[in-house]
Amino acid sequence: MFSERLTGEQSLSQDFESLSVSRRLVRSVSQKLRKKNHRSASEEEDAVNGISIKCLTLYGRGGGCKVGADTGDEFGDPSSRRRSSASDEGKGYKLICGAEETGVDCFSYSVKERFWKKHNRKDFELEESIRNSRMHIFLPDDILEMCLVRLPLVSLMTARLVCKKWRHLTTTRRFLQMRHEGFHQNPWLFLFGAVKDGYCSGEIHALDVSLEQWYRIDANILKGRFMFSVASIQDDIYIVGGCSSLSNFGKVDRSSFKIHKGVIFFSPLTKSWHKVAPMKHARSSPILGFYEVSSDFSNGQMHLCRQDRRPRTRIGGVSDVYEDPHRLSLRRHNRNSIEESEASLLPNRKSYKFARPKSDQTGTRSCKRFVLIVVGGHGSWDEPLDSGEIYDSLSNKWTEIQRLPVDIGVVCSGVVCKGIFYVYSETDKLAGYDIERGFWIGIQTTFPPRVHEYYPKLVTSNGRLFMLSVSWCEGNGQIGRRNKAVRKLWELDLLCLTWTEVSVHPDAPMDWNAVFMADRNLIFGIEMFKIFGQVLDFLTVCDVSDKEMMWNHISRNHVTHEFDASSCMTKSMAVLHL
Repeated sequence: MFSERLTGEQSLSQDFESLSVSRRLVRSVSQKLRKKNHRSASEEEDAVNGISIKCLTLYGRGGGCKVGADTGDEFGDPSSRRRSSASDEGKGYKLICGAEETGVDCFSYSVKERFWKKHNRKDFELEESIRNSRMHIFLPDDILEMCLVRLPLVSLMTARLVCKKWRHLTTTRRFLQMRHEGFHQNPWLFLFGAVKDGYCSGEIHALDVSLEQWYRIDANILKGRFMFSVASIQDDIYIVGGCSSLSNFGKVDRSSFKIHKGVIFFSPLTKSWHKVAPMKHARSSPILGFYEVSSDFSNGQMHLCRQDRRPRTRIGGVSDVYEDPHRLSLRRHNRNSIEESEASLLPNRKSYKFARPKSDQTGTRSCKRFVLIVVGGHGSWDEPLDSGEIYDSLSNKWTEIQRLPVDIGVVCSGVVCKGIFYVYSETDKLAGYDIERGFWIGIQTTFPPRVHEYYPKLVTSNGRLFMLSVSWCEGNGQIGRRNKAVRKLWELDLLCLTWTEVSVHPDAPMDWNAVFMADRNLIFGIEMFKIFGQVLDFLTVCDVSDKEMMWNHISRNHVTHEFDASSCMTKSMAVLHL
């Protein structure tokens, strides 16, 4: 009994001795490793070469790690060549993972990681260089521009948030010009003049027509401003004139208001606002026209004359004034001599000539030169105006032009077609302003019958002049019975000056202030009206290049639910291909 107890104590002491040896061995190896860390990289590689690190070897009982007998040779210390108790295997200890081999079987995680990095330094550096090369892929700026210019507008705005380089590349003049001249554009519709809770919110609602998705753009610069006019010019939207309340800022209040003559433009591609030179006269709801001119455009003269307001007329398809029916601006051969005599009698007449672009004028924002014509509108006392102004993008100046003809009345719509600025008046009169020669032309033609509560709207597309007007439709089988009003699309024959019906709008004319705009071969229209306590909007589009010229509805999502009914009066619209 005593001998068995003695044998058990000896076995237990041997186990503790084996455990202590193992701990001393690990401590010795760790100290040697710390010393080797101070050596050079080449010595470290030579010292570590040939060492095999196996998986962590643990014992189920007794604790501790087993270090093989070859460890001492690897570190140049043969005296440290020790093994644990020979009776370990006979005591039933099993390896949790891996197989027992000579060499370094187990270390702590940090030591194992250090051995791995030293032994595989070259492979580690190669893998790190490959990872860095993948993170910094180099693309030439030209190829990068070609990729970014093909993105939709929303994706392009998101791409600008990637880095400063992408933001810079997508806002340069070269990139914007490539975007404008490319074939990767979609039509966008911008709705202005939203009124919420009686206040002009200053928000712009943009519609991606291809995806029928609405977006909201905050425009604090337009807060409190209403009854302004907008025009889409190239890739920008110009906001002209308008008024704001003096007593209740931000509210649509015409009892006490201020008329603006400032002009600003918004660039959707860069989401930036800019100011241009203000008009000479403050106006609200003016009629706008836009026309691109050549860089050497300088042969036109715009005359201002308060007394001379005699319009040139053209009746039907016969005229003794115009030799070429396609150009309504051709005068008699002796006109120059007559104007010289009139100029000597009228000292207050002013003449304007576009300045030639100078070679050092590199500050122009766009390579294409254009003019913006503004006529009519209402003045400071809410009186209708018959004056007009023209803006030159090259000189950034406004110049007054000849006033409207006396008998034309108050203009309600206008558009530029083939160099002529056509305006339609509330008294069913049509006149045209020759931009290159600077005078008004009275155009006499027979207009189709219309409902007088709805003023016609002029639009132009691909060099064709159209008019949308509301007229009574004859009842089926009942001649002369007016039971339905429809909105029709008419086209003017510029040779014979006759109107031809080309299409019928599918919706009933519920909005007397409906807005229609054309861009390229598409005519867009928006009608807003309040019904059942909320404002509804109906958007339609017509492709004039199609022979059938059918109208289609777009965007069934009514974005105007939160608008006030006054938004139907203050709204305005612009269309761009972006």
